[in-house]
Amino acid sequence: MGMTMVQKIMARCSGRPQVTVGEIVSCRVDWAVEFDLPFARSHNRPVPLKVWDPSRIALIFDHLVPAPTIVMADGLKVARDFAKAQGIKHFYPEGRHGICHQVIAEMGFALPGGLLACGDSHTSASGAFNCAARGLGAMEMLYILCKGETWFEVCPTIRYVLEGKMPEGVYPRDVIHHVAGVYGEHINQNVEYAGPGLKHLDIAARQTIATMSTELSAEFATFEFDEQTESYLKGRAKEPYSPVYSDKDARFVDVRTIHLDQIEPQIVMPHFVPHNVRAVTEVAGLKIDQAFIGSCANGRIEDLRIAAQILKGRSVHSDCRLIITPASTQVAIHAAREGLIEIFLEAGAVFTNSTCGACNGGHMGLIGAGERCLTSSTRNFRGRMGSKDAEILMASPATVAASAIMGAVTDARTLF
Repeated sequence: MGMTMVQKIMARCSGRPQVTVGEIVSCRVDWAVEFDLPFARSHNRPVPLKVWDPSRIALIFDHLVPAPTIVMADGLKVARDFAKAQGIKHFYPEGRHGICHQVIAEMGFALPGGLLACGDSHTSASGAFNCAARGLGAMEMLYILCKGETWFEVCPTIRYVLEGKMPEGVYPRDVIHHVAGVYGEHINQNVEYAGPGLKHLDIAARQTIATMSTELSAEFATFEFDEQTESYLKGRAKEPYSPVYSDKDARFVDVRTIHLDQIEPQIVMPHFVPHNVRAVTEVAGLKIDQAFIGSCANGRIEDLRIAAQILKGRSVHSDCRLIITPASTQVAIHAAREGLIEIFLEAGAVFTNSTCGACNGGHMGLIGAGERCLTSSTRNFRGRMGSKDAEILMASPATVAASAIMGAVTDARTLF
């Protein structure tokens, strides 16, 4: 019987010739990535006295940087001491930091055919590289840091075949929102993306779609390897890799075709994602108080370029505020070199250092009671970005930038 991409990775990591749906397998991970939050005393997690392999562990500061509270300042100190005591070579503290999924990509940890574990729920982002990447809880990550292994259930897979090319004014975020709106939740299921349409999706686009697959409740989200993957990883990959492809006789729960050329800009409405998506034209005119561009979903340089294209020569609406947060220090450097930060500041936006920031309601852009935020970040449940009495809508960076200018939900195509 043939296997899917994820099944092949699990088989290799568990030392078995084959794994089948429904089995529980114990897997050796290739890379373990931890971030800053679990080291704060508020998480009440022990600090490992000895790790399994310091050369295969990365520690990245991302969620609350610089420290906005005394508790977090203490936690970052604990994390720095841990990295030094354990000899963690791949350590990215303040100044080298970034949202962990973006740093993982930039530094070549996510590799085709590999298994990557990370403490953040949007670790599926690394699936853009033909990698099986999974977010795991704080205590499970503690076990992985100490032992280098974890367990997974082998879940069934849905295959999405992408065809065509996105029209002008439509972006990867609209694609994954379309999937969420039409197909809803993917609980206890893996998703994989393939097809001729992949050639029109760059790595940043794939990262966006893979990241937001977490909001489908997918277990793993994996892209097929191709020349774009190989080109991105050239000179960047931490070690040699072996891509995986699904066998022709692999069994899928369903094979679904997504016609990229038929998608239009999408808006996720407040409080949940599955089956809660509308076309931007249906929602246009809805007043917003805050707009946010950033997060592991859409804080890359490609996203900032799109925002700058729309904001150049325009101003943020007087009744709205726009916050822009780069996904990594490297993204911020590129934005500075390309003059994007100047465009943002002249438009009246607030440009912050790299951090998860407003996305997880940690700092740098919380919203108050009765406010409405349109964001390109990852989640929209009550209280995610501040007050439980606020509303969060989600859209592409283009839609967010256009809406910030108008002070209300706006189809970015009208401003091109």
